[in-house]
Amino acid sequence: MPSYCNSLTEYSRRITQQVKIGDLGLGSEYPIRIQSMTTVDTMDTAGSVAQCIRMIESGCELVRITAPSVKEAQNLENIKRELRAAGYNTPLVADIHFTPNAAELAARIVEKVRINPGNYADKKRFEIIDYTDASYAAELDRIRERFTPLVRICKEYGTAMRIGTNHGSLSDRILSRYGDTPAGMVESALEFLKICEDENYYNIVISMKSSNPQVMVHAYRLLVKRLEEEKLRPYPLHLGVTEAGEGEDGRIKSSMGIGTLLEDGLGDTVRVSLTEDPEFEAPVAEKLVSRYPSTKIYSIPAKEDALHPFHYERRIRKEVFNFGGHQVPRVIADFSLKSNVEIEDLKAIGHFYLPLPDKWKMNDLGADYIYTGSNPISFMLPNGLKEIQDYPTWLNAEDKVNKLPLMSIEDYFNGTQKHAELNFIALELKDWSEEKANLISTMENVNFVLEAKGATAYQAYRAILSQWATHPVILRKDYSGLELEEIQLHASTDLGGIFLEGFGEGIMISGHEDTKALNSLAFGILQASRTRISKTEYISCPSCGRTLFDLQETTAMIRKRTDHLKGIKIGIMGCIVNGPGEMADADYGYVGIGKDKISLYRGQQVVKRSVPSKDAVDELIQLIKEDGNWLEPEINSYE
Repeated sequence: MPSYCNSLTEYSRRITQQVKIGDLGLGSEYPIRIQSMTTVDTMDTAGSVAQCIRMIESGCELVRITAPSVKEAQNLENIKRELRAAGYNTPLVADIHFTPNAAELAARIVEKVRINPGNYADKKRFEIIDYTDASYAAELDRIRERFTPLVRICKEYGTAMRIGTNHGSLSDRILSRYGDTPAGMVESALEFLKICEDENYYNIVISMKSSNPQVMVHAYRLLVKRLEEEKLRPYPLHLGVTEAGEGEDGRIKSSMGIGTLLEDGLGDTVRVSLTEDPEFEAPVAEKLVSRYPSTKIYSIPAKEDALHPFHYERRIRKEVFNFGGHQVPRVIADFSLKSNVEIEDLKAIGHFYLPLPDKWKMNDLGADYIYTGSNPISFMLPNGLKEIQDYPTWLNAEDKVNKLPLMSIEDYFNGTQKHAELNFIALELKDWSEEKANLISTMENVNFVLEAKGATAYQAYRAILSQWATHPVILRKDYSGLELEEIQLHASTDLGGIFLEGFGEGIMISGHEDTKALNSLAFGILQASRTRISKTEYISCPSCGRTLFDLQETTAMIRKRTDHLKGIKIGIMGCIVNGPGEMADADYGYVGIGKDKISLYRGQQVVKRSVPSKDAVDELIQLIKEDGNWLEPEINSYE
């Protein structure tokens, strides 16, 4: 059995300790719970209550509210009383960061408190400290003294606790000893967890959040492994990708992280963090969770020693044409359902014909290949974009050099012709066998289009690709019959999770008439898995009661003015709590520090303080220009 999950080839939920949050049960004996967090100022009682009700009615089973100081913690009592009077008994969770006294008060009022071990008992100064074993032990004694009162209060009042580690807010102590790693995230939580167990307090949930799905997935898996190794209880897990962002990108990153772990059978409560109103988060989380359980067992076992569950390692396949080797994964757009592709149709996949100069232009989301099946294109394609045709159609094509065939293994060995440089071989996962594996090893100038049928695909891909030898593989999945948002969520798990595992040389998403949306989704999955960077990345928090400016409007404004800067990462944070730490790997940061006051960061270093919010976007752009990273946006009237 793998060290972090029950099975690599079927959904088997991890057995956990059961936790009570008020009257709500959480753990493996209960359904996976859905939750979200308010964005209204906690001191606005009426506004908080109204938003809580909208969230509950949208599907939230727990509601988290920020309590940055004692006054907000005290006002939780008023919010709770009014909700109960209105007939809503949903448990409330107090979100605590730097203020133990607020946590100790909140624990007497609400059903659960969430503490961040990175800043509950530490002040973050971004200092590297050379600890001896003795000085490190002394730090742990200091934490124990600070944290134990809260544990005892929670135990006395029957209050649950989430020990919520965030990748971006690890303490200087953890960073100094373990680095900015999943191992450091896990150790940060275990330090606090062991204090709880010493006090015989076990009503605990744990989370390992990051804005990078790669880091997040590895941290949760490592946590489960460490809990077992140290003979600690199997505590329930709260899943979430923090600062996921808005719209499509937020859904891709959330699905990739959360969905991959759900496939492993991990996760007992889910929060999807979007830079949108919180009542829109629960329905997205519900769509993710509703795919499980799925009990299909794949006949080919996964080869566990070929997988790297706790760190990222790209598998290098042999290079065939521009697939494999150290090439970036390629995007194939599926036009096979279009009977008559016209030049204008290629705009949807990033290729634009400009009549006046009689030239083609490609944007950053320009597909690498177009699959037309049995409906060949009648005009000359722009340089670089190549057409893939079904084998019978290709055999009848006049141009067998610039057109490429998609064939079966049988066609490859029995057919009359093959392309001299590149042939695509279609293979369904269910058709994999040892006999076919032996045939594949003898084939030359081929890439495989590996397609999974059925509701879920991640486990099937993982099983086969752990056995795969040398040839490049394009991951294909058909999502016919699903709405676009469902396709975003499902593909980001099924295909995105496999890219997180280090597999895959290409991606092809089929099954919807909106080819532009599917093309954008394919590039978005590669971006979120950090395997192909093609556009600006935004790390934006979901807003909460600590945010002192309109985060959604500001994110949209920054995005509008900077989304042409390919490869730049910009963090947009509502407050200093989720500021320089949470945007740990961003190139630039925009962080609220007070009412309409912004600090601007280069990496983790603040370079401009207290900039009026009306000027802050201009100042951010000026900073990017000073670093030589600015490009003037092109006017794309042809779009």
